[in-house]
Amino acid sequence: MEGSEYQKMAIVLSLFLNLLLLAAADESSIVFGTVDRSRYAFDIYTLPFQPLNRPSIITDEFKLTDGNSVNFNGHFPSSLFSNHSLHLIYVTERNGSSAIYLDSIFYGGSDDLRRRSALQLQKNPNRVQVQLVGNANGRISMKDRPSLVGEYLVYVSTHENPAMARASWTGVYSTHIQTGSTIRLTPAGVADYSPAVSPSGIWTAVASSGEKGWEGEVAELNTDIYLFTTRDGINRVRIVEHGGWPCWADEFTLYFHRRNDDGWWSVYMASLPENGRFGVDSVRTRRVTPPGLHAFTPAASVTDKSFIAVATRRVDSDYRHIELFNLETNEFVEITRPVSPRMHHYNPFISPDSSRVGYHKCRGRGKGLILENIQSPLPKTSLFRLDGYYPSFSPNGDKIAYIRMPGLYVVNIDGSGWREISSRYTFSTAWHPKIEGLVYTSVGPSFASEDTKVDIVSININDPDLKMKILTRGGENNAFPAVSPDGKWVVFRSGRSGYKNLYIMDSIDGESSGLKRLTEGPWSDTMCNWSPDGEWIAFASDRENPGFGSFGLFLVHPNGTGVRKLVQSGVNGMTTHPWFSPDGKRIVFTSDYSGVSAEPISNPNHFQPYGDIFTIGIDGYGLEKLTHNSVEDGTPTWGPKFLNPIDVERHDDLSICSFDDCHWLKITT
Repeated sequence: MEGSEYQKMAIVLSLFLNLLLLAAADESSIVFGTVDRSRYAFDIYTLPFQPLNRPSIITDEFKLTDGNSVNFNGHFPSSLFSNHSLHLIYVTERNGSSAIYLDSIFYGGSDDLRRRSALQLQKNPNRVQVQLVGNANGRISMKDRPSLVGEYLVYVSTHENPAMARASWTGVYSTHIQTGSTIRLTPAGVADYSPAVSPSGIWTAVASSGEKGWEGEVAELNTDIYLFTTRDGINRVRIVEHGGWPCWADEFTLYFHRRNDDGWWSVYMASLPENGRFGVDSVRTRRVTPPGLHAFTPAASVTDKSFIAVATRRVDSDYRHIELFNLETNEFVEITRPVSPRMHHYNPFISPDSSRVGYHKCRGRGKGLILENIQSPLPKTSLFRLDGYYPSFSPNGDKIAYIRMPGLYVVNIDGSGWREISSRYTFSTAWHPKIEGLVYTSVGPSFASEDTKVDIVSININDPDLKMKILTRGGENNAFPAVSPDGKWVVFRSGRSGYKNLYIMDSIDGESSGLKRLTEGPWSDTMCNWSPDGEWIAFASDRENPGFGSFGLFLVHPNGTGVRKLVQSGVNGMTTHPWFSPDGKRIVFTSDYSGVSAEPISNPNHFQPYGDIFTIGIDGYGLEKLTHNSVEDGTPTWGPKFLNPIDVERHDDLSICSFDDCHWLKITT
């Protein structure tokens, strides 16, 4: 038998053994953080307007969705449009995973008050959920810009693994609503984003990375505009270099956005030849919106060619708003700023009769979730998003310590007993396995240089005074403490040598009782975690490409021997924050292994809009993706108790909508 066959058999056997281990594993829970995700809950809204008659713009805003979870990227399907109903197809993240819903609201007559009442109706709306392949097991969880084409739904999904590190899982699919039959329209090995179906339904335009794949962009993706036939994905052709978020005005006119050399995001028009010979050389493009403001995520009207809707960021506003741009006069008409000037508005869409513009925005105050349930693909393991970062479970699993910048907090797993332990700037948490209530953290700025003053401290949460004991000295970026299972030692990273390496000290007295150096080299070893049996320490390191921001996961014995790489997301990839399962057989971590799954500008701020949560066996096999989001998931922990897969509320009102626009979307005067 050839060597490659032996290798294949070994991989299959390892996967089988990992499945057996998962089946035999005790019940547990994984908790992770997402940048500001718990601070916003979107609904979809609409405003009526008459685009070329400014006095006729109406400021009565209607909420179309039901206030359940996060609802975004809506679309008024033209095939269902009528004078006495509104139909909305959109993405929602309710029930632990995202799905596509179709809402229908019916009303009669022309009376404005009756119409407004119907639009605001929240009880028992006629809602039909379109079932998608794989949705039942939580493996599809990012479906963007859905379009209804007759009996077919065209949408984005991330459920297929391209089997390559840092290759985006994002592809465009078509599902027959009645039968559930699904085909992939995107070629294998290619990532497509932001699909838009032409008015006839014949063509679908996408922003695509093509065969070059994702190259690590966190702002504007390096995409071109491609066309293919909606029915089967064939006749694929590139028509525009450098562009994203396509939308159709008619069969031969497309709008899209790009960031220009002058720094401003602008909307462009692409004119396609009517002879059907599409290609980069035959499609003419021109800039539509002027410099001096950002304009992006355009929406065109198929019945009124005189205007487009865009999201904007202006010099005089900290918020993005929806505006109409008059293509005949080159003038903007503000739509949302008169209604809600201090909220972000996203991704406009226009009704088939050009009488309404839709968009999504944060819905305001509401009950905050300390833990949001996410559908888990792992048996006997529940999965939750936390309203914070760097969580860790207490030894018996009844409490969670976490960071909500800048302070350290502790909460019971049922949401009760929430309290601030320290208001100082902290990051990372760990519990002593033997001493009740003893929590470790790092005090000082995160993501800082080796000589920055950061120290490891311990705090007993049962101490009325919450006294903080400093365990390191010198303050040279000592961070990410993890306690050995016998409670005697703490492993941590320190920059005291000029590089960030790992050290071990006494868990009670700190480095005053001595210090052992665990790793050494001109690189960064960091984010360490101790296995439950004490045999291994997992950590993140850039040792294979120091200084270039590329991190992989490694294992080392506590005596410094046996260093080996566990997983890395490609040459330039980021794989960090490892944490052992309670049985020590697997590790949960965050990674850009599956690339980016949406155009970052279409979402709220995420510093790394590519982070997903994965697990892997400590033998390096059995990679499993747990989250499928266009947001930054990170800092996971794995606890010893199975938490019921339901949301856990904080027992007080929480102000939401406290999040920023994209940090890289600079406003230039």
